[in-house]
Amino acid sequence: MFSIVCSKLTRRGVDIACLDVGDAKGSGKMMRQEITLKQGLDSLLAKKIVKLIKDKKLKVQAAIQGDKVRVTGKKRDDLQEVIQMLKDEKLEQPLQYDNFRD
Repeated sequence: MFSIVCSKLTRRGVDIACLDVGDAKGSGKMMRQEITLKQGLDSLLAKKIVKLIKDKKLKVQAAIQGDKVRVTGKKRDDLQEVIQMLKDEKLEQPLQYDNFRD
């Protein structure tokens, strides 16, 4: 069943790395497996992302806003460099990027 769920989610554009898969439990003829879909960033990952951005010493500011990290800066090139740096890092959760400066 897990492979079916994964194939359906990939068709809808959801990254499989967002899933938190529990153990399969059996009782009689039934098997149950709990799968949780992660949404937003937890505080530890958000702090790690802010620390990575500040260690890069670019002219951008990073702030944690709820379950998001907001990065502001004057130059579009600096923002794109931050995006590329975060894509190169191996974080445990995939990230989405939107509304960068035009």
